[in-house]
Amino acid sequence: MNHRSVSNVIIVSAFASALGLALAARGAESAALPGKMPMLKMDISDVNDGKSPVVSSYAGIVEPVQRAVVSVKTSKTVHDRVQNPLLRQFFGDVPDDDRPSKEVGLGSGVIVSSDGFILTNNHVVEDADELTVVLSNDREFPAKVVGADPKTDVAIIKIDATGLQAITFADSDKLRVGDVVFAVGNPLDVGETVTMGIVSAKSRNVHILDDVAGYEDFIQTDAAINLGNSGGALVDAKGRLVGINSAIVSPSRGNIGIGFAVPVNLALSVMKSLIETGTVTRGFLGVTTDPLTPDVAEQVHLPTDAKGVIITDTTQDSPAEKAGIERGDVILKVNGKAIESRDELRLTIAQMSPGSNVAIEISRDGKTIEKNVTLAKFAENPNELLDGVQVDKITDEIRTRMGIDPRVNGLVVTDVKENSDYAENLPVGAIIVEINRIPIDDIAAAKAALHPGHNLLLVSFRGYQRYVVVTKP
Repeated sequence: MNHRSVSNVIIVSAFASALGLALAARGAESAALPGKMPMLKMDISDVNDGKSPVVSSYAGIVEPVQRAVVSVKTSKTVHDRVQNPLLRQFFGDVPDDDRPSKEVGLGSGVIVSSDGFILTNNHVVEDADELTVVLSNDREFPAKVVGADPKTDVAIIKIDATGLQAITFADSDKLRVGDVVFAVGNPLDVGETVTMGIVSAKSRNVHILDDVAGYEDFIQTDAAINLGNSGGALVDAKGRLVGINSAIVSPSRGNIGIGFAVPVNLALSVMKSLIETGTVTRGFLGVTTDPLTPDVAEQVHLPTDAKGVIITDTTQDSPAEKAGIERGDVILKVNGKAIESRDELRLTIAQMSPGSNVAIEISRDGKTIEKNVTLAKFAENPNELLDGVQVDKITDEIRTRMGIDPRVNGLVVTDVKENSDYAENLPVGAIIVEINRIPIDDIAAAKAALHPGHNLLLVSFRGYQRYVVVTKP
């Protein structure tokens, strides 16, 4: 039996606090990479000059936007295991039946270049076997995934077409609460639909992407967003793209006036990286921070209403440490932008490219200092020693819990992917004592000791030590 879902909006239940991701996915064939960023239409002026004339229709603004918004149909094959108790009664252990079926989903997308690049949500295309894009004039094209980023729920797909109506980008940082916005997409598969509302809030973090350690900076709107709107356009009163519709909060899976969109500035930085490199590289500063409370602010010689984050630690050999940033410093600004929370600092640094030179304004004992920092590349899996193998230092807690001999030192394997080439030689609980005859006690030293080709590892496991040879690409 075929199953059909007419949506790809992420839903957060206000009662269950559960995240409902829509069907469809990223398994579709990827386009060739790296590529060249397409020419985009930009208009970063303010939405108005402060005057508010009476408007009787927005048709002239909406019509071009409708031609730039598409439906994204997805399908994937799922395999259901069906037991046959009657056959098992007579013939014993009979294998389950494998019954494949097609699962389909529907989302939306926004054409960003005349040659077929389309912005949408990661959860719209995630795990899909096939993607089909339907234009506003009902023309259909097969699509390929150029790249996707689960941490921001942004994806870019491509169709083989030219002369398309492309959206114009705005500067989402200039949005204000109260600005009129329109949501355009294909909700519930009823056809292309336009709804109107205002910007209800900015910089919302509603923990929708917590399971992937994501980056949330959502625009909240009361423009009606329903299942199927995901990946569609949120535009301002000039018809410029300000966000990619992504999620709703609802106890009923329907619109109750709380919708969220990824700001277009964030989506644009992700899109550029995906098109040009096939992946998303993020800046790394190397600090651990806490909120700056009034009590803490007073103790570090700042006004009790000061905004910023206080550094509780710096990573060894990190850009922050190399620049002379210390524990107890308060980060006030990054490149002139005020920093008011840990999430804001994390998002700001993550949107910058590795190698970027950044001016960080700090307060140290009440004195303002500017530090110039060259960002490093953020490692998504800093504890991954070899492909699919996660390791960690042996703490007293780990030593007690795993019963590790106090005479054994090294790095303990904490997780191994089933498909890892190293799973047989480096199981969970194994301790890497030496790499190429070099004693190992921290991850940085272990990574430095490895080299391309064959490597000799001394591994302790269940009381026995042995040498194994692993090959690093």
